[in-house]
Amino acid sequence: MTNQTMTLDFVQQRKPRHALPRELYSDPGVYREDLAQLWHKEWIFAGHTFELEKPGQYLTLQIGDYPIAVVRGTDGELRAFHNSCRHRGSKVCQEASGKAAKLVCPYHKWTFDLDGRLLFAGNMGSDFNTEGYGLKPAHCEVVESYIFVCVAETAPDFEPFREAVTPFIAPHGLEECKVAFESNLIEKGNWKLVFENNRECYHCDGAHPELMNSFVENLSVAGVADNEDPELEAFWDRCEAAGLPSRMAMDETAGQFRMTRIPLSAKAVSYTMDGKPAVSRRLDKSGVENIGALLYFHYPNTWNHFLGDHALSFRVLPLGPDETLVTTKWLVHKDAQEGVDYDLDHLTRVWLSTNDQDRKLVEGTQAGVTSPAYEPGPYSELAENGVCQFDDWYCDTMGRKLGG
Repeated sequence: MTNQTMTLDFVQQRKPRHALPRELYSDPGVYREDLAQLWHKEWIFAGHTFELEKPGQYLTLQIGDYPIAVVRGTDGELRAFHNSCRHRGSKVCQEASGKAAKLVCPYHKWTFDLDGRLLFAGNMGSDFNTEGYGLKPAHCEVVESYIFVCVAETAPDFEPFREAVTPFIAPHGLEECKVAFESNLIEKGNWKLVFENNRECYHCDGAHPELMNSFVENLSVAGVADNEDPELEAFWDRCEAAGLPSRMAMDETAGQFRMTRIPLSAKAVSYTMDGKPAVSRRLDKSGVENIGALLYFHYPNTWNHFLGDHALSFRVLPLGPDETLVTTKWLVHKDAQEGVDYDLDHLTRVWLSTNDQDRKLVEGTQAGVTSPAYEPGPYSELAENGVCQFDDWYCDTMGRKLGG
């Protein structure tokens, strides 16, 4: 039985409104199909444009089997390349981020321009033609500071997502931001467990005391249902009147992305221990003191939170069937100064704690779903519509791509 046939069989075994079969969280063959059908074919969030402001700045990431480098060229353009030298395959950009006048392979010093062209290859003889040996490009798109990369030969249409998400993010002024702090956490769990954990707050009261100082999950926006909530409607009206799109917008065809704004708990305006702003300089210009938190996700690898004083971007990358890298970046106005406009502990404490708590939950779940005794349980009709929506998207997408 091929990996494709096996994976499709497991996908089709899933009961409606139930968790996934154990093999979808643990089987190496399923993981290979996850990479082949999703991670190697969909748009993957890589980083932010303001991390690569100057020519020669680059960032790297591993998208399944593909090492990728995103580079700012001398012409100001951002380009994504397969981070593999055209000589013998060594990674050209070795660090997570950096800056270079030229991209020089550390192995044999083949030298590439910032646009990927091969400029120099020593000891290859006078008749060696450097043309045709440039770095191989990958697809690269940008929307409101978010850099997305696709390693497929033909990338999906990016425009529907760009058109949907731009009105929501634009008022938060992310192009004027910088990274105040970055966290990289390896979770010993399948990437789907990481995303499932994010898509519900059923566990929050018992697991996230720091987060619950400010965050309140509104069940009207937790899943896909548009339940009437007068207080939420009034909050949306107030924010939208100030130029902040807030009512839920979702990918109607596949459910791959969603944007919505939620109010925070009483008197809280930011994700801090006391609910007070973490940064004195605001990002938006709405004039509304408490704009809550704009939430957006894009499967399979990013969820995000935008507040009045700062924003957080989360990037998920699979490292193996039971290992996932979660990168969190705290974004503040580029002119905000640490120690003057914000205190780093005040800014980061809530989500550093929450991320580590989530890591433990994911790792405990991975250990449990790997057991031969594990049997998928039902989702709560009240508190787990979001995680059910993610599993629906995964099964529908994989079933379609695998010919089910």
